Amino acid sequence: MNDITIHWTFLPHTDPEASLAFYRDLLGFEVRQDVGGGPMRWITVGPEDQPDVSLVLEPPFADPGITEDERRTITEMMAKGTYARLVLATADLDGVFDRLKSGGAELVQEPTLQPYGIRDCAFRDPAGNMVRFNEVR
Repeated sequence: MNDITIHWTFLPHTDPEASLAFYRDLLGFEVRQDVGGGPMRWITVGPEDQPDVSLVLEPPFADPGITEDERRTITEMMAKGTYARLVLATADLDGVFDRLKSGGAELVQEPTLQPYGIRDCAFRDPAGNMVRFNEVR
Protein backbone atom coordinates (compact mmCIF):
# COMPACT_ATOMS: atom_id res chain seq x y z
CA MET A 1 0.00 0.00 0.00
CA ASN A 2 1.25 3.46 -0.86
CA ASP A 3 0.77 6.10 1.82
CA ILE A 4 1.98 9.03 -0.32
CA THR A 5 -0.59 11.65 -1.32
CA ILE A 6 -0.45 15.00 -3.05
CA HIS A 7 -0.58 17.69 -0.38
CA TRP A 8 0.63 20.97 -1.89
CA THR A 9 1.75 22.06 -5.29
CA PHE A 10 3.08 25.49 -6.21
CA LEU A 11 2.38 27.91 -9.06
CA PRO A 12 3.85 31.37 -9.49
CA HIS A 13 1.65 34.44 -9.44
CA THR A 14 2.39 38.00 -10.44
CA ASP A 15 -0.81 39.66 -9.24
CA PRO A 16 -2.39 38.28 -6.05
CA GLU A 17 -5.79 39.92 -6.60
CA ALA A 18 -6.03 38.68 -10.20
CA SER A 19 -5.04 35.19 -9.02
CA LEU A 20 -7.74 35.27 -6.35
CA ALA A 21 -10.28 36.35 -8.96
CA PHE A 22 -9.30 33.33 -11.10
CA TYR A 23 -8.86 30.57 -8.51
CA ARG A 24 -11.38 31.70 -5.88
CA ASP A 25 -14.03 33.50 -7.90
CA LEU A 26 -14.00 31.62 -11.23
CA LEU A 27 -12.92 28.14 -10.11
CA GLY A 28 -14.63 28.28 -6.71
CA PHE A 29 -11.58 27.27 -4.68
CA GLU A 30 -11.55 28.28 -1.04
CA VAL A 31 -8.76 30.46 0.33
CA ARG A 32 -6.93 28.56 3.06
CA GLN A 33 -4.09 30.96 3.78
CA ASP A 34 -3.11 34.41 2.62
CA VAL A 35 0.21 35.52 4.07
CA GLY A 36 2.80 38.17 3.38
CA GLY A 37 2.18 41.22 1.30
CA GLY A 38 3.07 43.05 -1.86
CA PRO A 39 5.42 41.07 -4.10
CA MET A 40 6.01 38.52 -1.30
CA ARG A 41 2.43 37.30 -0.84
CA TRP A 42 1.60 33.58 -0.67
CA ILE A 43 -1.99 32.44 -1.18
CA THR A 44 -3.07 28.86 -0.55
CA VAL A 45 -6.28 27.73 -2.25
CA GLY A 46 -7.98 24.43 -2.90
CA PRO A 47 -11.24 22.65 -3.59
CA GLU A 48 -13.53 22.88 -0.58
CA ASP A 49 -14.27 19.13 -0.64
CA GLN A 50 -10.54 18.23 -0.78
CA PRO A 51 -9.06 19.85 2.34
CA ASP A 52 -5.79 17.89 2.08
CA VAL A 53 -4.96 19.09 -1.44
CA SER A 54 -3.73 22.67 -1.82
CA LEU A 55 -2.37 24.93 -4.51
CA VAL A 56 0.09 27.52 -3.22
CA LEU A 57 0.27 30.64 -5.37
CA GLU A 58 3.72 32.03 -4.70
CA PRO A 59 5.90 34.92 -5.84
CA PRO A 60 8.01 33.62 -8.75
CA PHE A 61 11.22 35.14 -7.40
CA ALA A 62 10.90 34.25 -3.71
CA ASP A 63 14.06 32.11 -3.70
CA PRO A 64 16.94 34.44 -2.82
CA GLY A 65 19.31 32.24 -4.83
CA ILE A 66 17.74 33.12 -8.20
CA THR A 67 20.16 35.01 -10.41
CA GLU A 68 19.23 37.94 -12.64
CA ASP A 69 19.57 35.69 -15.70
CA GLU A 70 17.24 33.14 -14.13
CA ARG A 71 14.80 35.90 -13.17
CA ARG A 72 14.77 37.14 -16.77
CA THR A 73 14.25 33.60 -18.11
CA ILE A 74 11.40 32.93 -15.67
CA THR A 75 9.74 36.23 -16.61
CA GLU A 76 10.01 35.40 -20.33
CA MET A 77 8.67 31.87 -19.85
CA MET A 78 5.76 33.08 -17.71
CA ALA A 79 4.85 35.65 -20.37
CA LYS A 80 4.73 32.85 -22.98
CA GLY A 81 2.83 30.49 -20.66
CA THR A 82 5.61 27.88 -20.70
CA TYR A 83 6.95 28.17 -17.14
CA ALA A 84 4.33 26.29 -15.11
CA ARG A 85 1.16 24.32 -15.70
CA LEU A 86 -1.62 22.67 -13.79
CA VAL A 87 -4.02 19.95 -14.88
CA LEU A 88 -7.38 19.75 -13.13
CA ALA A 89 -10.22 17.27 -13.64
CA THR A 90 -13.96 17.83 -13.83
CA ALA A 91 -17.08 15.86 -14.69
CA ASP A 92 -18.56 19.05 -16.21
CA LEU A 93 -15.99 20.23 -18.74
CA ASP A 94 -18.51 22.28 -20.74
CA GLY A 95 -19.76 24.01 -17.59
CA VAL A 96 -16.23 24.88 -16.46
CA PHE A 97 -15.36 26.06 -19.95
CA ASP A 98 -18.43 28.31 -20.15
CA ARG A 99 -17.82 29.74 -16.67
CA LEU A 100 -14.18 30.59 -17.39
CA LYS A 101 -14.85 31.95 -20.86
CA SER A 102 -17.71 34.16 -19.68
CA GLY A 103 -15.54 35.22 -16.71
CA GLY A 104 -12.92 36.61 -19.07
CA ALA A 105 -10.20 33.98 -18.59
CA GLU A 106 -7.65 33.78 -21.39
CA LEU A 107 -8.71 30.90 -23.64
CA VAL A 108 -6.01 28.63 -25.06
CA GLN A 109 -8.06 25.66 -26.33
CA GLU A 110 -11.78 24.98 -26.57
CA PRO A 111 -13.08 21.57 -25.40
CA THR A 112 -11.45 19.00 -27.66
CA LEU A 113 -11.36 15.20 -27.79
CA GLN A 114 -7.63 14.45 -27.94
CA PRO A 115 -6.23 11.54 -30.01
CA TYR A 116 -5.16 9.87 -26.75
CA GLY A 117 -8.78 9.70 -25.55
CA ILE A 118 -9.06 12.64 -23.12
CA ARG A 119 -11.50 15.46 -23.72
CA ASP A 120 -10.03 18.69 -22.37
CA CYS A 121 -9.76 22.45 -22.67
CA ALA A 122 -7.14 24.97 -21.59
CA PHE A 123 -6.87 28.52 -20.25
CA ARG A 124 -4.09 30.68 -18.87
CA ASP A 125 -4.34 32.04 -15.37
CA PRO A 126 -3.47 35.72 -14.77
CA ALA A 127 0.24 34.90 -14.38
CA GLY A 128 0.34 33.04 -17.69
CA ASN A 129 0.32 29.53 -16.19
CA MET A 130 -1.34 26.95 -18.41
CA VAL A 131 -4.38 25.44 -16.66
CA ARG A 132 -5.84 22.44 -18.45
CA PHE A 133 -9.11 20.79 -17.52
CA ASN A 134 -9.59 17.08 -18.24
CA GLU A 135 -13.08 15.66 -18.39
CA VAL A 136 -13.56 12.64 -16.14
CA ARG A 137 -16.47 10.29 -16.53
